[in-house]
Amino acid sequence: MELSEAILQKLPYWEKLTNEEKRLLAANCTVRQYRKGEIVHGGNYECLGQIFVLSGEIRTYLLSEEGREVTLFMLREGNPCVLSASCILSQITFETQMKAMKTTDLLIIHLGAFQRIINQNIYVRCFMFELATERFSQVMWSMQQILFMGFDRRLASYLLGEYERTGSKYIRMTHEQIAEQVSSAREVVARMLKRFAADGLIEAERGTIRLISLDGLRRLI
Repeated sequence: MELSEAILQKLPYWEKLTNEEKRLLAANCTVRQYRKGEIVHGGNYECLGQIFVLSGEIRTYLLSEEGREVTLFMLREGNPCVLSASCILSQITFETQMKAMKTTDLLIIHLGAFQRIINQNIYVRCFMFELATERFSQVMWSMQQILFMGFDRRLASYLLGEYERTGSKYIRMTHEQIAEQVSSAREVVARMLKRFAADGLIEAERGTIRLISLDGLRRLI
């Protein structure tokens, strides 16, 4: 095998593959590293196949003709994604962009092998369609927040989500990074954080936000 089986076993469906399929997959996948800010997929970039995040973080977003970005969801360690293979899954009809938010290592299953395994293995095919459904649900949730939730509630929800994800009351992100995540402008984020600080909900320092009142943030949403 070209890659160690320890890496390949991270794939959620590895044990459902036949020995022949395992050999095919192992011979047709690579580990690729992306630097912070580098485009992983979208626009004129290649159709990758299926990706699996070994380490790092990827932001998946829509890009308008005017250049506005709307974050759909984040991919982190242990997350597979099917949108990078939209060129062979005809049910996916919208174009997304993917960008590395930090140094990121991806396991990439090349297009031809991925398509062959999907065609012949019903378990993998069902897994990928379930994954596409899950990602679509995340997209719908993101759009609901943007369309129907006030920005104060959206920002409070994001801060609480980061606390629940990391277990830390310290969020080490710049205003620009938060703006990317919540699909807003840096200036809007800065003004709302200033209001949260005046209300005693947070303390903001350069590059770091400390959550002071979790209950206060919860009451906003």
